[in-house]
Amino acid sequence: MKILVTGACGFVGSTLIRAWLEGSEHEFVGLDNLTRPGSEVNRWTLKQLGVRLLHGDLRCASDLGLLPAVDVVLEAAANPSVLAGLDGRASSRQLVEHNLLGTVNTLEYCRQHRAVFVLLSTSRVYSIPPLAALPLQVRDGAFEPDPAHPLPAGLTAAGVREDFSTAPPVSLYGSTKLASEQLALEYGETYDFPVWINRCGVLAGAGQFGRPDQGIFSYWINSWLRRRMLGYTGFGGQGYQVRDCLHPADLVPLLERQILSINNNHPRIANVGGGRASAISLCQLSEWCRERFGNHVVTSQPETRPFDLPWVVLDASLAREAWGWKPSRGTADILEEIARHAEQHPEWLDLSDCF
Repeated sequence: MKILVTGACGFVGSTLIRAWLEGSEHEFVGLDNLTRPGSEVNRWTLKQLGVRLLHGDLRCASDLGLLPAVDVVLEAAANPSVLAGLDGRASSRQLVEHNLLGTVNTLEYCRQHRAVFVLLSTSRVYSIPPLAALPLQVRDGAFEPDPAHPLPAGLTAAGVREDFSTAPPVSLYGSTKLASEQLALEYGETYDFPVWINRCGVLAGAGQFGRPDQGIFSYWINSWLRRRMLGYTGFGGQGYQVRDCLHPADLVPLLERQILSINNNHPRIANVGGGRASAISLCQLSEWCRERFGNHVVTSQPETRPFDLPWVVLDASLAREAWGWKPSRGTADILEEIARHAEQHPEWLDLSDCF
């Protein structure tokens, strides 16, 4: 099969291509606008592997008109920051153009070529108020749902399910991804091409360009190693907030099954995350860094930022039941991979944030 990966020179896109090339006979075409810091690093690596890379912007329909016909489109391009439109790095219009208009143009391309469309979506499509109001307790330096209180609909002991509320507010970022999901399903139904949507937890691994609002595991480890300023923000400033962790390469077996599937009974939307087994708080991440690199001071900023949540862990049971999928890399392995990369690339933080 010929597979087009959008955002090919980003961390997720490039990692997926490199992992998928191992033992695969698929032909990959990468598309990227090369605007994100570090894109050129990944561009060079992929070219060395023989991947055909094209420079283009998903916001420009005519750029997609020049692409060759493919069998599958993997949408890995996005502005992934929940603070986009608020932090001064990207306007709300830019966010919508990147994450929604880009998807519309890609879906039109899939309609024309009847290509399978796979969207990498996000856990941030889930409604903020019920997650923010979730009764929590602290155990071993991390928040967890308080078993003395009933869980809201769509939340299990394993985490957030696909039927959890997606009612606004979900942030501008979350709403663009949710709208992209809806449009993708409508396009697939109307024009009869397969659509698969994977709602990802926090993706992490070596080579991720870390910033506080995205790539938090890479940012924290690189900053700790270089003794740069770090601070716990929000929720009392103790670092108890929790996310699950997933390596992008672990998505490859799932993606392979999806693009080859002829079973229309498979769920079109599935959560893909590391789940409770991979969940870790910033406080626990700091303890890991302390054992790995030595002591470092972390400041406290109790005020919570807009859209921050204290506990988000995905229940990926549906992906396991429908597709036989589960992650193969644990959090400790992912953190160690990032640490080794950080030790080998002392310039990584500067490269990550060169705006």
